[in-house]
Amino acid sequence: MRPQVLISFDVEEFDMPLDYQCNISIEQQLKLGKEGLDTVMPLIDTHAITTTLFTTANFANHFPESIRKHAVNHEIASHTFYHSHFTNQHLLESKMALEKISGQKITGLRMPRMRSVDMTEVIKAGYEYDSSINPTWIPGKYNNLHLSRTIYQDQGMTRIPASVSPNLRIPLFWLSFKNFPYSYFKQLTIQTLEKDGYVCLYFHPWEFIDINKLGLPAFTRKLCGEPLLERLDQLIVDLKLKGYEFSTIRNFLSVNNMNNE
Repeated sequence: MRPQVLISFDVEEFDMPLDYQCNISIEQQLKLGKEGLDTVMPLIDTHAITTTLFTTANFANHFPESIRKHAVNHEIASHTFYHSHFTNQHLLESKMALEKISGQKITGLRMPRMRSVDMTEVIKAGYEYDSSINPTWIPGKYNNLHLSRTIYQDQGMTRIPASVSPNLRIPLFWLSFKNFPYSYFKQLTIQTLEKDGYVCLYFHPWEFIDINKLGLPAFTRKLCGEPLLERLDQLIVDLKLKGYEFSTIRNFLSVNNMNNE
């Protein structure tokens, strides 16, 4: 099998401005999240590739038709119930809500902000994989250098970390994509694909709209909107030209017999 590109989006209420003392209502959070989803998914569908949409149940409850539409071609996974609030009960509650709305069996979980979660609770709720690990060091956020850089088992749960580069563990996540020179990010992505046989990249739909007026730090809004959409388009084109294939996380794990069953 050719190396696989696993692109995912965290489909959520855009609550990040609250972290920077910008008062944004829940209605506006949902509106901007939906606007971002409506902006980025046509590009994805134009390329005829599949992605994984880690979706909060709160978002899905507000925009069920949109989630049902995307569920036809893409994997829907859980981003718990709310982006700003979590209890263990939300693991099962979000799974059940997303299954009802999407018509899919929900097998994957990603915690908001890559928050740590008890694997026994994740297993109890019926998930088959978790993608809530960024196995790198980010000052002020987390230090996961001790964790596996690639897919591993944790108490019987399959965990698929967000990709980091071989050796130096440079994170290949949304902030890197918009702040690194494009050629450097692409080089690291290809190195990771060739080393690991896959790359797990994640973004947020709200990045692909203009968020310049919300009081966010420059490093979070650099290349937002159309310029970032063009960069994502270029990445997909370049990886396709290299012969790499695109897959949902669920399908990739299933084909490679890497789930927890």
